[in-house]
Amino acid sequence: MNRLLLMNGPNINLLGKREKDVYGEFTLQSIEEELSELVHKYGGELESFQSNHEGELIDCLHQANGCYDGILFNPAAYTHTSIALRDAIAAIDTPVIEVHISNVHQREAFRHQSLLAAVCYGQIVGFGKNSYRLAALAFLESK
Repeated sequence: MNRLLLMNGPNINLLGKREKDVYGEFTLQSIEEELSELVHKYGGELESFQSNHEGELIDCLHQANGCYDGILFNPAAYTHTSIALRDAIAAIDTPVIEVHISNVHQREAFRHQSLLAAVCYGQIVGFGKNSYRLAALAFLESK
């Protein structure tokens, strides 16, 4: 996989400022920079998109279809609420890996169910910012 898209949902733009005990002190920018460097080492390219708006995330998924070899997607709180995002992922051919920084299964009960996981290529949770790295490697090393 050479061309990857990193997508992040609501409040991920506040990494490093919000709930540091849950999400750590790193920023979204640092994740994007580290992932971009990793993907480049494999001869690929990474593009990034973050939005706090469900419709923009859906539009991004639609536009990404066929343009990328894989999508790393942290849908954040929309994981547990968005049938629309689930339908958008199911409607495209590009594989999506659901990514979460925290282990959602160790948190509040409402976070235990993902509406998206069943239509995703895989799910990686609980490894901090390394969750993104593991998802990228899943695509990069799957050839």
